[in-house]
Amino acid sequence: MVDVNTIIGDPVETPDGSVILPISRVGFGFAAGGSEFRLKREREHGPGTGSGTDDMPFGGGAGGGVSINPMGFLVVGHGNVKLLSAESGNQLYDRLIDLAPSMLDRLEAFAKKRDQNTTNTELPM
Repeated sequence: MVDVNTIIGDPVETPDGSVILPISRVGFGFAAGGSEFRLKREREHGPGTGSGTDDMPFGGGAGGGVSINPMGFLVVGHGNVKLLSAESGNQLYDRLIDLAPSMLDRLEAFAKKRDQNTTNTELPM
């Protein structure tokens, strides 16, 4: 009923060589039930007094449902793997986590540049 292509979709290759994989959340469920009913004449006259099939009528039902919700896209390329979320509310945090390594690299480069500038501008005594 559900295979891996339902959860992780077919890969799409972009012109720059990146591969995009759509990812979905799949849920499904089924339920069934039934009951037999005694007729009024059977309660009054005892079992087996009816005409066969009318003795114990049956009532029942069944149902099922499937839900497929897109979660996001997995982007693989240029030595990186990123998850782009399609769910609302998580995008800000995901973006901050993705940007954290590059921000640390920038701060480190800024600190090194500042240290080089202060050592080069000092006058000898």
